[in-house]
Amino acid sequence: MRTEKEMYDLILGTAQADDRIRGVYMGGSRTNPNAVPDLFQDYDVVYIVKETKSFINDTSWIDRFGDRLFMQYPDENPAYPHKKDESYGWLMQFSDGSRLDLHVMTLDCALKDISADRLCRILMDKDDILPVIPESSDQSHWVKRPSQTEFLCTCNEFWWCLDNVAKGLWRNEIPYVQDMLNYHIRPQLVTLLSWKIGIATGFSCSIGKAGKDMYRWLSHGEWERFLKTYADAETEHIWKAVEKMCNLFHETAGFVSKELGFLYDMTEASNCMEYLEHVRTLPSDAKQVY
Repeated sequence: MRTEKEMYDLILGTAQADDRIRGVYMGGSRTNPNAVPDLFQDYDVVYIVKETKSFINDTSWIDRFGDRLFMQYPDENPAYPHKKDESYGWLMQFSDGSRLDLHVMTLDCALKDISADRLCRILMDKDDILPVIPESSDQSHWVKRPSQTEFLCTCNEFWWCLDNVAKGLWRNEIPYVQDMLNYHIRPQLVTLLSWKIGIATGFSCSIGKAGKDMYRWLSHGEWERFLKTYADAETEHIWKAVEKMCNLFHETAGFVSKELGFLYDMTEASNCMEYLEHVRTLPSDAKQVY
């Protein structure tokens, strides 16, 4: 596996030798002082270019970065329309284990990207046209203090969507249930836990994508309880995970509401949990819910 210096030398050497490339900056975990370094950290690099068309039309220039195992062209996916004349990327996994997420961007597009993320680090500026960036920080990703409305909406979304889980489990629609749990309900739990962490840290930390770094601030017991909200495809296992999820959410909501002086709809939570338990014991041949 290539060393960090070898990769930087290759990235910057390529930029220096190509007149079309006017600047280079990096983002992601390698510029985050709070990230824990490991062997899977990729290189998130942007080349600032005069135009993108020539880079897209002839991709042989990316061969210099190494032997690729596989690659993705995210901007070719019709599901995600993109302005290729402003930005284009190649996500490359190399046979030595290194990974490079490389983009070319026009100056206007790059300036917007740089201003939106304090994790950017300028590596090269041939024309002295890039802004001075404050010391790299993940501050733009810190947990934000919620408002009363945000808190209530998060709680309501969590409890309401569990109605869909209940009926899905009764119908034995496991794919639908898993989708509801992991894409609609779990994000509300992660948000709530992030607020608890925010309270403990003065809202001065980032919990990482999907809450992957919450273990740093939650107690070991809380983290273990969170992990146990994930379930396999067995119906009874899912019901148990839902129960654990509800208990963890309810307790955390109580803590957050007290610490921030918010109102918490205890009746909504209680009614939902009672409804879930009722549907859980509802016979498969039932003709009525009640």
